[in-house]
Order: sequence, then C-alpha cells, then structure tokens
Amino acid sequence: MPITKILIANRGEIACRVMRTAKKMGIKTVAVYSDADARAPHVLMADEAVHIGPPPAAQSYLLADKIIEACKQTGADAVHPGYGFLSERESFRKALDAEGIIFIGPPANAIAAMGDKIESKKLAKEAGVNVVPGYVGVIDDTEHAVKISNEIGYPVMMKASAGGGGKGMRLAYSEQDVREGFEATKREGLASFGDDRVFIEKFIESPRHIEIQILGDQHGNIVYLNERECSIQRRHQKVVEEAPSPFVSPEMRRKMGEQCVALARAVGYFSAGTVELIVSGEDKTGDGFYFLEMNTRLQVEHPVTEEITGVDLVEQMIRVANGEKLSFGQDDVKINGWAIENRVYAEDPYRGFLPSTGRLIRYNPPEEGTDATGAKVRVDDGVTEGGEVSMFYDPMIAKLVTWAPTRLEAIDKQIEALDRFEIEGPGHNIDFVSALMQHERFRSGNITTGFIAEEYPEGFQGAPASPELLRRLSAIGAFAAMAQADRARRIDGQLGKRLPPPTGWQVKIGDAVHDVVISGDEVTVDGAMLEMSLEYTPGDRLIEAEFGDGELAVKIAPARGGFALTTRGASHRLRILPAHAAPYAVHMVEKVPPDLSRFLICPMPGLLVALNVKEGDKVEAGQPLAVIEAMKMENILRAQKAGRVKSLSAAQGESLPVDAVILELE
Repeated sequence: MPITKILIANRGEIACRVMRTAKKMGIKTVAVYSDADARAPHVLMADEAVHIGPPPAAQSYLLADKIIEACKQTGADAVHPGYGFLSERESFRKALDAEGIIFIGPPANAIAAMGDKIESKKLAKEAGVNVVPGYVGVIDDTEHAVKISNEIGYPVMMKASAGGGGKGMRLAYSEQDVREGFEATKREGLASFGDDRVFIEKFIESPRHIEIQILGDQHGNIVYLNERECSIQRRHQKVVEEAPSPFVSPEMRRKMGEQCVALARAVGYFSAGTVELIVSGEDKTGDGFYFLEMNTRLQVEHPVTEEITGVDLVEQMIRVANGEKLSFGQDDVKINGWAIENRVYAEDPYRGFLPSTGRLIRYNPPEEGTDATGAKVRVDDGVTEGGEVSMFYDPMIAKLVTWAPTRLEAIDKQIEALDRFEIEGPGHNIDFVSALMQHERFRSGNITTGFIAEEYPEGFQGAPASPELLRRLSAIGAFAAMAQADRARRIDGQLGKRLPPPTGWQVKIGDAVHDVVISGDEVTVDGAMLEMSLEYTPGDRLIEAEFGDGELAVKIAPARGGFALTTRGASHRLRILPAHAAPYAVHMVEKVPPDLSRFLICPMPGLLVALNVKEGDKVEAGQPLAVIEAMKMENILRAQKAGRVKSLSAAQGESLPVDAVILELE
C-alpha cells in the first residue's frame, strides 16, 4: 500500500521542507504543534494539524505517544521525523512498527547500532572503516578518565555517548582539563539525553569535518551521494556547509564512499543517512579520514547535496519507505557545480554569539531563483514576519543555499544574497557569515574545524571594509541625506521657499572623514569622480546601488546625526553634516559611556541556575559568580575584577532577560 498521508513529527524549517516534497508527490500532510508554534508556517502549510502539548519539547515534540495518537486521529499512514527530536530514537521506530505506521527512515536495528557512539565505533572497525584511536568502553570516574587520556595522548575529546548537536563535548589539552571537564560532560549528557556515559578519543590536528551522504533502499542497493565539507563550526555546531569539498580528490571520495557504504551494508541500512568523518588536513595521502559517527536521519545541510546531484533526498526517503527500488546506481551520481549553505541563526555575533530570542519584527529573505549567470539562490526557512524565535527550540531562522558553476561564484552569490537578507528583532549572524564568505582563508579552501576560533580569537567585530567600500558608502549616505533634506524643503516652511538642499556634505565613517559633492548626476568623493547610480526615497530600507564594476545592496536605517548602513558583513555608523556646518562639529562634546564593570550583567536571556555568592562576600578576578542556562547550555559568569558583593538583584531560579543586572560589586 503506497503512502497516502505523512505526519511530520517536527517543526520549523525541516517540517516545511518535507511538506514541499510531499505536496509535489501528491501526498497529504499532517503537522503537529506545541502551544508556542500554534501559528507557525509549518502548521499553516499542512493539510491538517494536531496540537500536542505545551512549549517545552519534552512535553510535546519528544512524546512518541502523542505523535502516534495524532497519526490515529488523522489517519496518517507514515511519519517523517525530520532531524533532532525523535528522529534517531529506536524506541520511536519500534512503537510505530507495532502500530503498523511506516517510519520514513532507517530500520530500528540501524538506529540502535549507530545511536550508541561506543557500539558504532566497534561496528565501523569491523566493517573496515578507519576509526580514531580512543577508549571504547564505559569510564568509571574522573581518575579512570585521566588515566585513559594520558595513555591516548593529548589533546583528547570527551563526549557524551548519546550526545549530538555539539552538546556534551569537551576538549582537553591536559590532565587538569580532564579533571575539570569530565563531570560537566557527564552532567550535560544526563540533562540533554538522559544518559551520562562518556567516551574519550584522540583529537585530530588540523581537522576537517567531512561527511558522506548515503542512500539505500530495502532491496540491498546502497549508493553514496558524494561528500559535504562542514569544517566551519562554532562550538561543534556547523555554520557553513558546502558540496563538494575543496580538499577531497576523486580517489579519496571513492575510498570514503566505499567504506561508508560498507558500514551501511553491515547494519542493513536503508533510507537517507550520513556518515561523519574527521579528516586530517595535514595528511595529503587521502587516507587520513576516520569514522566519527553515523547520523541515521536527514541532515540539516542536505540541500547542498541536492543542489550538486539533482536528487531530492526527501522524495527518495519517501520512495524507499514505500518499498521502491532506487531508480539510479552509483555511476549515475555526478557532481554538477558547487553549492554552499549558510545557517542564519538568532544569535548575536557581536556579543560572543549569545543566543537571541524574540519577535521577528521584520523578516524579508532574498528572492529565490536563478540569475542571468546561472547562479541560484534557495532559502529553506520555517519562520514568517511577526513570528517568534522561541527560547524552547533551536535558534535557526533559515538556511541560505546558493549554487553556481564554481566555488568562488557560489561564495560571491552568498555575499550578494546576504546583503539583501532583512531581519529585525532578535540578533542574527548575517554579518558574521558574510564576513566568513569574504575571508581570504575561507575562499582559498584551506579550512579546518578550528577556523572560527583561530580567525576570530577576540570575537567578531564586523567584517573589515576596504577604503573603496567606505568611499562608496559615504557617497550613498550623502545621497540619502540630500534626499531627506530635499523632502524637508518641500514640507511647508522647514527650509524656506526656494532653498535648495545642500550639495556638499561631510561624511564621518569610522575614523575616516570624506567630503562628498553631488551635483546633478556627478558624484565626487574627496575630489575624485565616482560612477554611481541608485534610487532612494526617504523611508526605504534597502538601497541597490550600481557602481562601475558591479552592484552593492545596502540596508539603511536612520541613526542619530546620519544613518547606519549595513552591507558586506558589517554595520557602519555615518555622521553626515552639510559642508557649511561641518567645521563646527569639533565644538561638540563627546559623550563618554558609563562604567559598567562593577555590575555582573546577564549576557543572554536565560535561567539563573546558580548564584555562588551572597551579599558581603569578597570575590577575586576570574571567580565563578553565577551560572546561566540558555539553549540547554550552562554558561559560567565570572568576576571581571576583585571586590566585595554590594547587593544582589536576582535570585536563583529566576528567568532573566538580556542585560539584567545580577549583582553589584563595590
């Protein structure tokens, strides 16, 4: 019996993605939703929707019984789990099997074998897959962990056995790191996955994170759909993914692919799955790749593989679940062009990437489609303007995917599309990913998983701007100021009857000061001609300017004394004065920001789970004062300087907004 109605046991972007393919195949869809998602796009997109509980995932999306009940209620004969939530839970697959509901994913035994990181390593070894040196077994306590780490040799990685998504992992460079981190890793494993087992393995130097996409049917056919490079990560969370990898040679691709297919065959795998490999960037032989884990589900970054192979992975998963044979073999899998995906997250890169939540006051993604050069833009999202980025779920807003014939063209298309991406409300990482796309090291392809930590050791302050870009921005700012003045002139009485707007302007941008003159169609910056054409009406939020050698999309917002212009991975404050008024600016008194160093300020919205001091306590610099839990991660807040606690403004167990004062020192 072919599948007629699919319930998607997920939310957000991936739920919408599965529904698009189901609709294309003429299959009806059912959405499930928590209170927080009652008006979410995936609910509106589905043919039917079932409410399954309050916002916390543990009381809604993670309850298999509620999902099965929703299937019975709507007559859904299949479930697609998406990624996260129940997608890799063997018990969920078994419960569906018992009810005669088709699970669009791999068999239960494969989920079980690959879900346990300790067991999966043993299986991989038996199947002939390279594995990282490490201790495969249960570790008793911190002393045992230290002994093992000393034997393997530093650096080592401690991981929660049931972990995933970057949670429950600690890197240790010394015995002291193991002593400090082992118990915390156990706690995170228990809190996030209900399992406190930890394993330890060697950490590979200059590591690249490369994964192979596997697809198998229920008739024993398994193919690999090339690789994806996912080395650009922050705290083990992927940020940028691309396919193919700039590092992998055809011979290496074949070796990786064949080993990963052998592993899939060893566990009787069918459906889509991904084998994650850690690859030594130092090893040029093509053999320096090692099995990390297998994800028995669809990956977040599957669109880049779809773009270079032309295969719709969700459609293949549905066909396989239907019992169909794969309609193509390994020789039919080709690589066409290059695809890059940037994950747009609700986080503030200017404040140490702290998670951000709140209402999307404005959400306007770039237009999808193919341009004149053949480059393509695709946006996979599950949010809408006016919707909420909730504290209960993953902070991903959208995935921006570009395809082009070559890697650099795909990267440039990303930069162009990011400039047109409008988000207001929560903080977001658009400037940051745009800066990554422009970074020479990224463009060269010489990347490792340490890229972000190495290139941004002091955090992110915005992408550097060339002098040429600053000249162009000052011209755009002056043009916008002139348009504002022209409108003011025409509003009765503001500038008298016949007073034309000023044509000469002084623009201060960063430390640079530019003199801009706009006379008719001619624009000069510091006396040099600038070829520029643009349209701007006061109130516009996006300016698309054309310069001699190309276009520049700039987001513009009014700011005190001028504008804030955002483009090419940074926001620039422009102070703009008419040329005749500019000389008097030196007499303006600079405002000095207040000293906030005596306050402990909450850096993100979260729960105050621990307050380690009380009024009157003496504290030393670096001493832990409080612990804030946000997005399932614990963050320790330390004293910036020595002092005495003068007063406490928050209590343990309180939910705090960003910038709330926790305590004051004297």
